[in-house]
Amino acid sequence: MIPLDPRRLSSATLPLATSWLLAACMEARGKQELWIRQRPEVLAALRQQAVIESVESSNRIEGVTVPRNRLRKVVLGKSRPRDRSEEELAGYRRALNWIFSRKGTVKITPEVIRKLHNLAQAPSGDAGEFKRRDNEIIEMLPNGERQVRFVPTTAKATPRAIETLCRNYDTACRDEHVPPLLTTATFVFDFLAIHPFRDGNGRVSRLLTTLLLQSHDFQVAKYVSLERLVEESKEDYYRILKECSREWHEGRNEILPWWNYWLSIVRQGYKEFEKQVESASSGPAKGNLVKRMILDQAGEFSLGEVSAQLPGVSRQLVKKVLSELQRNGRVRLTGRGRGARWILGDSEILD
Repeated sequence: MIPLDPRRLSSATLPLATSWLLAACMEARGKQELWIRQRPEVLAALRQQAVIESVESSNRIEGVTVPRNRLRKVVLGKSRPRDRSEEELAGYRRALNWIFSRKGTVKITPEVIRKLHNLAQAPSGDAGEFKRRDNEIIEMLPNGERQVRFVPTTAKATPRAIETLCRNYDTACRDEHVPPLLTTATFVFDFLAIHPFRDGNGRVSRLLTTLLLQSHDFQVAKYVSLERLVEESKEDYYRILKECSREWHEGRNEILPWWNYWLSIVRQGYKEFEKQVESASSGPAKGNLVKRMILDQAGEFSLGEVSAQLPGVSRQLVKKVLSELQRNGRVRLTGRGRGARWILGDSEILD
């Protein structure tokens, strides 16, 4: 088994559909800087919403959920985690913060992979450590029976497999004939097949997706939650992982369906990003942007704090939206004058 074989990547013949998806993603990357420069007032709201959705979806895929009224507070750092589930949400947010604070290309090494796992899985005793025992990927059948879907790399072979994966990724990235998106997609797939940790492999694979995309200047994951898009298509996600895992240990697995799925997620993310920024120039769209930002607040907040998160949006529009939400009982005012604060209404808090 050779994770991410650079020779296999460079000699791959791409069907028309795959080439089209690649071209669409590359075109979107070429436009993203224009969107970012033209609509700075949209970015703060999109980034906050993307982080909340990414933390929620990535953990929910793994069966970790928290009440809606706690989600915003924990993710935005307005409340300390109360239990293991909330710790895992806070950990994923820490990992995203680390990724988005990186400047330039990050060299992918086993240490970086363990770092992401340590950040995301901090509450567990083996956070940042490769598995000590062999593991299996279990599938639940419709009748409730458990079935082994795939047997990953053994615990003994895992450190060397991850080291090889990182080294081959670096080699493939330096090959100008290999599209970086295919290198990244293959890296993520091979990481999942190795399954190097006792727990948290799915979450780390999604964090790696964000980190690798950013390293190649695909900024979409900052503004649209790719984790949410994966969750919305998780039946296809698991089906394709199963299909493409066959004969992986022998290096004869079919990777094309995974490429197409992964590229389609990136393309869909860019389509959402484009739609958001291009519609933000209209009055109704700006109002919706302000409304979303307000309803994503955690705890008490002021008019000035919301305005500061929306540069380019007039203070008058923020006041107008707050008044509308107040009439509908979705926010309420506490205090008066310069010390006035707002808080979400009971219906929003309990959502």
